[in-house]
Amino acid sequence: MAWILLPAFNTSPFMVMLTAVVLVARICGFGPSIVSTTLSVAAVQYALLHPELVSIAHRNSAQFLLFILVCLLTGHLAQQKSELESAADTTRHLLVEIVESSEDAILSKDRNGFITFWNSGAERMYGYRAEEVVGQHVSIIAPPEKKDDIRVIMEKLLRGERIQHYETERIAKDGTRLRVYLSISPLRNAQGEIIGASTIAQDITKQRLAEEALRKNEKLVTAGRLSATIAHEINNPLESVGNLLYLARNDRKKSDEYLAMAQKEVQRIAAIAHQTLSLVREATSLTPVHVSEVLEEVLHLHSRTLGKKHIEVHTEFESDAEIRGYSGELRQVFSNLLANAIDAMDEGGSLRLRVAHSRDWHSLAKGISVTIADNGHGISGPARKHLFEPFFTTKPDTGTGLGLWISHKIVRKHEGWIRVHTSSQSGRSGTVFKIFLPNPEVNAQNADRTPSDHLVSSS
Repeated sequence: MAWILLPAFNTSPFMVMLTAVVLVARICGFGPSIVSTTLSVAAVQYALLHPELVSIAHRNSAQFLLFILVCLLTGHLAQQKSELESAADTTRHLLVEIVESSEDAILSKDRNGFITFWNSGAERMYGYRAEEVVGQHVSIIAPPEKKDDIRVIMEKLLRGERIQHYETERIAKDGTRLRVYLSISPLRNAQGEIIGASTIAQDITKQRLAEEALRKNEKLVTAGRLSATIAHEINNPLESVGNLLYLARNDRKKSDEYLAMAQKEVQRIAAIAHQTLSLVREATSLTPVHVSEVLEEVLHLHSRTLGKKHIEVHTEFESDAEIRGYSGELRQVFSNLLANAIDAMDEGGSLRLRVAHSRDWHSLAKGISVTIADNGHGISGPARKHLFEPFFTTKPDTGTGLGLWISHKIVRKHEGWIRVHTSSQSGRSGTVFKIFLPNPEVNAQNADRTPSDHLVSSS
């Protein structure tokens, strides 16, 4: 037989047969490896072997037993490896199917930002087919003004950082601007080296448009609630203007004095109209806002209702409480909270308003705190959990369920927070809303200071 002539088999038959068994086990699995082992043993014992090989087999009985054990172990390990590889292939296939069937856009890019993977969700969201974008830089879907964001994001990812729930804009193939939530994670190889990044993008464009429509609607509702008060506020100075003009016509000696008084009343009407328009107008940029003045203006608009219910108002305003923000939107927040407080109080209630310099102890950011506290009937326990949810209201006959939700959105837009403490128990009823509005300019100036520099008492 040809294999008898192999020098390796003549000197080390077990090694040659073990090699054969390993190959069979690796390629065909555990069962065939057992058959191969059995045939090898039979070949050593009974096959037509050269006499020298039989003598070798008898002299190496220990090797013979070891050979059988190694063959069995090799076959078992080969079977396990085959099963693991099969499971890994199945898992890999399932993962690919999950990624491909996802409604979210999932893509990956290398260290330089060039796209390496693009799923069907990304095709639907952005309008590009995979073959159009794979190999292109990821900035192909970024708006021109946000190109630099890509660089900043990649720098963070290459440092091993993750980016979660980052809201930004992206551009589809047809030029449509999309509002998206991004979750971006670094990709590592077997050695732990960062080789790229994966991105999951969720399209929230329709959600944001719906929220914006609701927000605008609530603005109109807020302005509508004030219409009766505003009509009363305007009616009084209009009557005064009419009377003063009548007096000016009939008393020539004091006409200048009467006309000056009439002019002041007209200015008062203009101021009321300006405050009302501020609730509806859309601000396009941040402007300096004197928080105490804004709250005082809103309080003035509610003065008639406060007077009718004989509610005592206690104010503590710091005149230099200023931030950069959107004054019209803050008026909407304060108006909504004041209206809720007035509705919650019976006749003869007490309302406390406070504006002061403060600090967020979690972030150490400086800013302004606004406190609106009433001694009304409070809010029940089950209702507290849903206060800032859309369409939830404790006043089903008059409320829209959007006021506090919109207020929360506006405060978050200013990078602040709003919290509520309330009790509906007898003897301790009442509600306190506290708003914190950071001052970006002050915080930017103090960014390089140590935390110990910031530790001053909050008022």
